[in-house]
Amino acid sequence: MSGKLFKSGMIVSAMTFISRILGLVRDAVIANLMGAGANADVFLFANKIPNFLRRLFAEGAFAQAFIPVLADVRHESDEEHLKQFVAKVSGTLGLVVTMVTIVGVIGSPILAALFGMGWFVEYVNGEPAGEKFELASLMLKITFPYLLFVSLTGLAGAILNTLNKFAVAAFTPVLLNVAIIGCAIYLAPKFDEPAFALAWGVFLGGLFQLLFLLPFLYRAGLLVKPKWGWSDPDIVKVRTLIIPALFGVSVGQLNLLFDTVIASFLGTGSISWLYYSDRLLEFPLGLFGIAIATVILPTLSQNHVAKDDKAFSANIDWAVKMICLLGIPAATGLFMLAEPMLLTIFQRGEFTPQDATYASHSLMAYSFGLLSFMLVKVLAPGFYSRQDIKTPVKFGIWCMAANMLFNLILVWPFDYVGLAMATSLSALMNALLLYGTLHKRGVYIASSQTVSLIVKIVFASTLMGIIIFMSNPVTTDWVDFSLMNKIFELTKLIALGAAVFVASLLILGVRKHTFSASKVATK
Repeated sequence: MSGKLFKSGMIVSAMTFISRILGLVRDAVIANLMGAGANADVFLFANKIPNFLRRLFAEGAFAQAFIPVLADVRHESDEEHLKQFVAKVSGTLGLVVTMVTIVGVIGSPILAALFGMGWFVEYVNGEPAGEKFELASLMLKITFPYLLFVSLTGLAGAILNTLNKFAVAAFTPVLLNVAIIGCAIYLAPKFDEPAFALAWGVFLGGLFQLLFLLPFLYRAGLLVKPKWGWSDPDIVKVRTLIIPALFGVSVGQLNLLFDTVIASFLGTGSISWLYYSDRLLEFPLGLFGIAIATVILPTLSQNHVAKDDKAFSANIDWAVKMICLLGIPAATGLFMLAEPMLLTIFQRGEFTPQDATYASHSLMAYSFGLLSFMLVKVLAPGFYSRQDIKTPVKFGIWCMAANMLFNLILVWPFDYVGLAMATSLSALMNALLLYGTLHKRGVYIASSQTVSLIVKIVFASTLMGIIIFMSNPVTTDWVDFSLMNKIFELTKLIALGAAVFVASLLILGVRKHTFSASKVATK
């Protein structure tokens, strides 16, 4: 099974890699167009809310609630029942989200006031910075309909993932990036405020994603006429799972959204610096964490339906090993190369070297939470696949409360960097709670092979970090480098770090068979 999971994970990672590369191109275009000024803050604020919703519906709570129920229906029912289930889910979800979208568009000033409280206070007091609140209110009317598109895209993608068609759903974010880049290049010159062109890119990108998936659903025989099914027993199961699931695996995204509220009270540029550092964090998180979580959930759901506890535990163990293999060195690399990466990718046009320095500080703080973010992605399915919602919800609420407390403690001495530190700490707390509970219940206990492997990975990553530190040019040299020199030096450092990491693991006896599914102890 581990070989099949690895193959599926590689497919999703490949598609995600294309998306993330285009995402970095998109962010470089935005940085060049608007830098880290007031207009950038407003667009990134207006984009953060639908982007947050994408995390919940396309990659988080909806998939966690829907896929286990879909696995049950496929296992226990005939094809006609399956089609009826899909029809009722799409009809019910579609109507509910349409109503929410309409309310969101009409009530965009309320959303802007709620999540941009600092701007709203300045607006009420008649201060010049209050213009951000007005721009954000108007821009949200354009970006908020993305919720409708991404919800239905998430539904279609979850269906295709359950049918083991992972590549199709993983490719869809590429279309969003292409739409935003295209609007930035061709529409921005036609607007007095270029940020509005980017907002239309978000709208069109969401629409394109949904339209792209429909032919694949048709080929699978599951493009059916939507029906209202609020009281249908299977829909009730999904309804029961989806609302609390918002607080489970997506707690990290909720924390990032709360950070935006506090950042609106800080100086101009704070939201932008946090955004650009978060974008680099999202690269390995999406490439590895979300990719592995995407393929593990349907598999765990099938293991649970088949009552195969050994396979269930072994598959989680495989996912944890892969996450540690990829996440620990990635976090080390992000920390050591934070400023060079930001200078290489974003430093041009309106994005200054000083912006890169400030953003690098929050990226280093985020890097400490990368492994925790990734582990949450693969540990939470251990609950959701068993339709256990209460446990991760409880932990999610605890972690959100802890994040707000950490924010209050850390934001004053460390300013916007304190927000990133608080997010990383709450993610660590969430991962420890999830693993501790799985361990206590005997659902998953990390194998001795996995513990030994993690120790070796930490050693190899530490050695890699030391070599990168010793080989890294000073900041003044990075600023003076041409773009081609920056790309060359950054590529050289990444290649050197990867070579040291791989060589260290080989010397320590790590081989391909180490990453096969282990026989994990269960009660």
